Amino acid sequence: MKAMILCAGRGERLRPLTDHTPKPLLQAGPERIVEYTINALAKAGLTQLVINTAHLSEQFPRLLGDGSRYGVQIDYLVEGEQGLETAGGIINALPLLGSAPFIVVNGDIWTDYPFQQLISHDLGDALCHLVMVNNPAHNPEGDFAINKQRQLIVADQDRLTFSGIGLYHPDLFQSLPTGKRALKPIFLDAIERACITAEHYSGQWSDIGTQERLAELTKLKT
Repeated sequence: MKAMILCAGRGERLRPLTDHTPKPLLQAGPERIVEYTINALAKAGLTQLVINTAHLSEQFPRLLGDGSRYGVQIDYLVEGEQGLETAGGIINALPLLGSAPFIVVNGDIWTDYPFQQLISHDLGDALCHLVMVNNPAHNPEGDFAINKQRQLIVADQDRLTFSGIGLYHPDLFQSLPTGKRALKPIFLDAIERACITAEHYSGQWSDIGTQERLAELTKLKT
């Protein structure tokens, strides 16, 4: 199984830090944000990684190399300064990700989620399986809910937050052209077709989207 780490975001809320350093490459204790994810994926046995880049893209191969220091192989995709958004980035990477299900992780999160759970997960008839977490202070209303059949649904209550971690079958993006495209409309379509499942993870997770959350992660890791 292959994995993709989404690293093309601009990181506006972390400016001025991100004026000179891409958000996933910001230092948080002994490692950069994205290095925690790379190491976690490697520990789970995921050794073929794809990283998409946009803002200050040249820094990624310079600082992370080919992945050998982490025990993985990294292929980079440069999307241009503006990027392709989340779904657009995944669609652009499909030729590298192959025809089997693959894992996608946001490059600006930190978590202790055990990625072995996704590796062993059987999608069955579903086209994707998302990891949902408790709603953080910056997203109190949540995004979606999970029903008793473990399907992701649109609901007015019991909503959870999408963690930025998911297992995807490439058929989810079938016939969608390469270009700038958000992921949420694809989720909504998959919900309509009842082909998206989810799990609730209650362990540690943080979206490192502000300087305060970056400082919290740094404190945790030092």
